[in-house]
Amino acid sequence: MPHATPHQYIDRETEGVITERLIADPLITRLYTRARENPGLLFRAATSRRMSAVLGFLNFDLTFGTNGAGRRRRIRQMGIHLAECLDDPATLDTPRKLFERRIRYWQCRPMPAAADRVVAPADARMLVGSFDRQQMVFLKEKFFSFDELLGGEKTHWRETFADGDFALFRLTPDKYHYNHTPVAGVIQDIYTIDGRCHSCNPAAVVCMATPFSKNRRVVTIIDTDVPGGSGIGWVAMVEVVAMMIGDIVQCYSTFRYDDPLDLSAGMFVDRGCPKSLYRPGSSVDILIFQKGRLAFSDDILANMRRRDVTSRYSRHFRTPLVETDVKVRSEIGCKA
Repeated sequence: MPHATPHQYIDRETEGVITERLIADPLITRLYTRARENPGLLFRAATSRRMSAVLGFLNFDLTFGTNGAGRRRRIRQMGIHLAECLDDPATLDTPRKLFERRIRYWQCRPMPAAADRVVAPADARMLVGSFDRQQMVFLKEKFFSFDELLGGEKTHWRETFADGDFALFRLTPDKYHYNHTPVAGVIQDIYTIDGRCHSCNPAAVVCMATPFSKNRRVVTIIDTDVPGGSGIGWVAMVEVVAMMIGDIVQCYSTFRYDDPLDLSAGMFVDRGCPKSLYRPGSSVDILIFQKGRLAFSDDILANMRRRDVTSRYSRHFRTPLVETDVKVRSEIGCKA
């Protein structure tokens, strides 16, 4: 795939078509295109956790300098709205601090009041799909292998979500990188699966077979059919590291960012609360729902089918497949 091919998405708030500025796009495209034919030593090194840590340090841990020009330039490039930030903007003096910024989400990321509404877990570009061949959004085995994603030994969870639906959220480096709980319910399981650090650049995704089920990831299973829960069945939230991501820190807080907790089975989680933090780079969240329990929002489904948008996914899969840029805690679906 030529690196000059643009990638566009839909801004949900304006309904406008946006051409994405992809970081290191020519390099990543070349690396993954060659790896498709021959995944050599350079490719394995580039997608290792150690190399991701090194790249993360070089890109995010060096200071901006003393005159502030570098900081202002990075803020402008990332499109950060400093008025949203919880901390004093003057303290955001490294790319890492900008990346890990906290926002006044209770003010600038409103959440629907209805308890049966599922909300976006992150500021991200979103696609939806189904594992059921009878559905129009059947996308099995394109972005990830369902059998691998939840862990090879977790056969009971694969059975729970068989023929269900999923939503995929691609976070780019400029985004707010706290994940929030998309539903309310009781955690039944939480575990980490080791893996590599493949890029989530669209060029990498279409060149590499099911990359998101090969990366390191944290899986959280939530039962929402409990008192105070969202009432949409079992939900799996999969937080996937990608290139330059150093870690996923679980830091659930019921009130703003205060008194963060490490999550464990048996805990009740409220909807829309900070759950975890990516450190730093680009990354992906995947939500998986049981068959027939969730109806995705109409505008997100309509946007996916638009033919007037140049999406690398549409070109590769030969069917309209367009992302919608969504805000964390915004509605993405409701109880079916």
